Order: sequence, then structure tokens, then C-alpha cells
Amino acid sequence: MKRDVIAEVEVDAAGRLRVRPGSLLFPLIWRAAAEVHWDDVSRTLFSPKPRDWTYVDWFTRIIEVVKDEYGVALEIGKSTRWVGISHNDRIAMSAIAASTRQD
Repeated sequence: MKRDVIAEVEVDAAGRLRVRPGSLLFPLIWRAAAEVHWDDVSRTLFSPKPRDWTYVDWFTRIIEVVKDEYGVALEIGKSTRWVGISHNDRIAMSAIAASTRQD
């Protein structure tokens, strides 16, 4: 399985969760019909603004869809930046990303 270290995890001004991969691009992620999208300009995967799901739920969804559709494990690294993410969410997201390394 390919791996890519996440460069940044952010909650943007519109309240959407954005995940910026380190080097890989995922322009066709919309084909999964999972409400996960790709922004060519910012080079980020993003979710809709949470309604019923939390940011951790959406992070999990993004990680799983990338893994299923592209065969890529997105990982958290020492250089991953966190913007607008609570400490508790950061811990939970890091654990979720770490679990993909075991697959």
C-alpha cells in the first residue's frame, strides 16, 4: 500500500474539514459518492460542514475513502500542521491515521 504523510489538517472558514496530503493528488475522489471532495486550488480533500457527524467522523471518512479508492494510507507525521483543530480531536485523528499503518 502506498503512503503519504498529511501536510495539514484544518477547519476552514466555512467550517469544512480539509486534509492536505503531502505529495499525492486525489482529483477523482468524488466518484466514491461519499461526500468527500478534492479542491484543485488548495490541493486538499474536504468534507461538507458537519451536520450530524463530528470532525473526527469526517476525518475517518476521508482516510477510509482515500484508502479504498486509491489504495493510499494517509498518515500523520511530525511535520503535520494542525489549524483550528482541538487538542482532543487531534489526538483522535492521529490515532485513526496510525491505525491505517497496520493494514
